[in-house]
Parts: sequence; structure tokens; C-alpha cells
Amino acid sequence: MLTKIEGFSIFIRNTYRIDKTDPLKIERIIVKFLSRESNIQELDDLDVWLRNDKNREIFNRFVKTEYITILSMAEYDVDKAKEAIRQRLKNTERKRKSVRYGRMAVAASIVLIFGILFFKSDKGVQEVEVEVSEVAPAPIQGGFNKAILTLDNGNEITLEKGKEYETGKAKGSGEELVYYVDGEIKENENRPQYNYLTIPRGGQFFVQLSDGTQVWLNSESKLKYPVKFQKGKRREVELVYGEAYFKVSPSTQHNGSEFHIFTKFQEVDVLGTEFNIKAYSEENDIATTLVEGRVQIQKGDISKILRPNQQSIILSDTHAIAVQEVDVSREISWVNGMFSFDEASLKEIMTVLSRWYDVEVVFELTGQKDFVFTGVVERAESVGNILHLIEGTSAGQVKFEIRDKTILIK
Repeated sequence: MLTKIEGFSIFIRNTYRIDKTDPLKIERIIVKFLSRESNIQELDDLDVWLRNDKNREIFNRFVKTEYITILSMAEYDVDKAKEAIRQRLKNTERKRKSVRYGRMAVAASIVLIFGILFFKSDKGVQEVEVEVSEVAPAPIQGGFNKAILTLDNGNEITLEKGKEYETGKAKGSGEELVYYVDGEIKENENRPQYNYLTIPRGGQFFVQLSDGTQVWLNSESKLKYPVKFQKGKRREVELVYGEAYFKVSPSTQHNGSEFHIFTKFQEVDVLGTEFNIKAYSEENDIATTLVEGRVQIQKGDISKILRPNQQSIILSDTHAIAVQEVDVSREISWVNGMFSFDEASLKEIMTVLSRWYDVEVVFELTGQKDFVFTGVVERAESVGNILHLIEGTSAGQVKFEIRDKTILIK
């Protein structure tokens, strides 16, 4: 995953023209170094670049990892960094395994990039050095695996840690719900039975449908789906609201039956693919991001086909479908247990945090909503630590106060 840190390229290009080094190339190398993803050749290139005093000054101003201190470059040790990378590669090969909420590969130890953020306000972009200190754990912790399963007869079952659930149709635990692949409903059989899986604020969950399709559901989301799909007919599910990442079982495994998803004002036709849909009730747009394969987005008579690394945006009050290239790793960072914000407003950031930490947010001044931040941080962090980091990068313009389950922004 290559994380872009806002401002690096601008600063490098405009502040110093350095030894004919391609600024975009060195930006990528620095960012990969920060994310612990640089390879040995890239470290060699970084070492050469840092021999220039001006470059070293830039690096000192913005970078702080286990190998480097902001105050002194004396501890910078390329050989040590290379050895760490070699060891990590060995460990990765030896211990490689799949993780439900870590499908896309994530660096072994991602830095809290909020500590080297660029804060943008009406005064322009400000480079802010932040001392990320240890803080006492906040009482508000992040979400965990939990869901409410609503059966066809209306009965509700709580799925959470320590609770097992099993019938002749599915088996559930505190982390996932898996439907048995036991054939399809034939034309002369009874109507399909539908289940709902509701993820509350502060939750996430994984479900595997009876056709083998895998779905990761984010906080405050709800999915409607049949217990078994009808033979020879289109496989249909509904994302009632919220955000979900789909890995769809190919139609070739189901006699050509396509997969179709309904949302509040959008439909998606799928042919064996992976994609993310964000369609929260309180938001007036739907964002669909394609990772692999091919999908067709439709609203009314308008439709667009997406290619990998593209995202469609549909607004509730229009039939137009806008398509743009995106950084997929950012868009699906939640599946990998990360928050990733790219020039996101404080209002957008707090909306995301409020869902995951199940808190209310109050802005005392409306102007604070438009402050813009860029950064990456683990969802496992306490909300107190994240607010501390954001506060530190705001040059004193944003202050937080936690009162029970409410965050006040002053």
C-alpha cells in the first residue's frame, strides 16, 4: 500500500530543487519508508539523497520512525533499516496467512501518520511538527465484531463474542456468519426466505452467503439477502444502508446467474468481482469503488461500467453518474482495520469516528467543520489517542473534550 502524505511533493518541488532527483520518485520512496514498505534498493536511493544537507533538513523536519529522530540524523542507520526489511520479508514468508479484516496486504507496523500531518485551513497549508507522546488510554474504545441477525419470521439473534449460533442453514460465531452451500431453491419450492444482518454503531461483521459470496460490513450497516438463492434466477441482495465490501462468487459457478445489488437509489450488476459500496442513510450520495473485475452502475436510465481503481459517485437529487480514478487502498482501508483520510474535512472525519466509536459529536463553531486533514491511523487506537493526534496537528485551532459518549469540538 502506498500512502500519499499531503504536502510532501509540493514542499520538495517548490522549496528546494535538489540534485536533479525526480521529486515524485523521492516522494514515493519517503512515503514507502514511512509505511515500512520500502525495499533495499529504495533505501539505497534514499541514503544517496540524504547525503545532501538540504535534503537531510527536509527529512528531519517531517520524519520520525524507529530509525530516525527529528532532532538528529545521527541515529539514521541504512544498514539497520535494510536488515529489518530482510527480517520482515523472511517472517512474512514464514507466517503468511489470511485475515478476515485484512484481505489487502498492510505493512507490518504502519506509523501513525497523523504525527506528521499537514493541516490545511483558510490560511493555506501549514507544515506542523508534532511530538506524539504517550497518553493515558481513553475510556472510549473502538468497535468490535457484533451484529443482529433477523430471521424470516422476525426473530432476532445477537451475534457477538462468546455466542454461538447454528441451524440447518447457517453457523455463526462472534466474528462471522456462514450459510451452508446446500443447493438452490427450485422453481416448484416455496418462496425465498430472507434474513437481515444489522451492524450497529461501533461494530463490524463478516457474512458468507449461500452462493459463496463474501461480505464485510462496516459500522451502522444493514444487509438483506436470501437464505438460499433461486435456481436459474438472478442472485439479488440489498444493502439497505451503510457500507459493505463484496467479494462475489462468479456467475460461472452458478449457471450464469448474475449477482445484483440494490441500494437506496442505485443498482449494481456484478460478474465475479470485488468492490466496495458506501451508501449511508444520512448521506446524499453513494460511492462504489471497484477493486477487481467489472460492475455496471445504474440509476434510472443512466448506467456506467467501472474498471478496477475507479469509483462512481451518484447524488440523490440527480441521475448523473460521475466516475473518477481513486486510490483503492484508501477507499477500502476500513476492511484492513485502518482509517485513511486524504484531505478530509474534520466534519467527514468525525462522522467516520462517531460510527466506529459509537459517540455523538458536537461542533461549538461551524467553521471548524471545514478544517482539512490527511493521515492514516489504526482503527484499534482509542478515540482519545486519535483526537490527541488531530489536535496536535491543528496548530491550536482545534480542541477536543470528551464527556461520557459525546465529543465536544471547541
